[in-house]
Amino acid sequence: MHKNFTDIQSQIQYVIDLIAQKNISEANKKLLLIHETLDDLIDFSQQGDDLIELARFQVLLNHLQHKIEVLKVELN
Repeated sequence: MHKNFTDIQSQIQYVIDLIAQKNISEANKKLLLIHETLDDLIDFSQQGDDLIELARFQVLLNHLQHKIEVLKVELN
């Protein structure tokens, strides 16, 4: 599971970089893919520690989604 966490972290960093570049559409697409991956991992995870870590990622993804929505408004 830790390899999955590392992959998710790098993908989240990529989304953060896209947001910094104001590439909102690409950031949003990538964020949706990460959400799907995270949902799959949550569905098949059985260890409490893994679920806690996945929940932290969910909170971060929700925050990034909010940031994207704010940027959409600012850029229009």
